[in-house]
Amino acid sequence: QVQLVESGGGSVQAGGSLRLSCAASGRTFGSDVMAWFRQAPGKEREFVAAITWSGAGTYYADSVKGRFTISRDNAKNAVYLQMNGLKPEDTAVYFCAATPRHLGPRRYEPNEYEYWGQGTQVTVSS
Repeated sequence: QVQLVESGGGSVQAGGSLRLSCAASGRTFGSDVMAWFRQAPGKEREFVAAITWSGAGTYYADSVKGRFTISRDNAKNAVYLQMNGLKPEDTAVYFCAATPRHLGPRRYEPNEYEYWGQGTQVTVSS
């Protein structure tokens, strides 16, 4: 049974920080591209960040550059998202995703990811 489980969400005030974790099980994800997406009420699911299997390549949405940092620990089969300087517009359900495919530019498209977590709620108040 392949599972991705997010944790670390919560409610914070604007300017605060949170660290999201994604624990994977059922298979080894060390060779996978892993990513974070988010979906706010009434909005489409959008790309947040991605990281290559080696951790050498990271990619961010323009809206979070300089504030969010994605990282991974392959020994723990985990990926993380450090979120600093949170804004109310960051409020959303955050999803962890993974795929063994080499997507290139398609890494930004949610439909290209094979595995998904259940999501964790992040709420930022002003």
